[in-house]
Amino acid sequence: MTASTPDDLYARYMAAHAALREHGETCTGCSADALCEKARRLGESFERLQDAYLARQSKQRR
Repeated sequence: MTASTPDDLYARYMAAHAALREHGETCTGCSADALCEKARRLGESFERLQDAYLARQSKQRR
């Protein structure tokens, strides 16, 4: 697996956020108290990408 560039990582992070937001706007299975399985997967993907992006940003600032 090749390392992604910071711009690629940021683009994937933002795309994951958009997918989660769009899902939330249309899903009838999600509520304020519980997310559907797809929303949980999208959220986990977003969190992983966000963590990776922020870790890279932190490392670059040192």
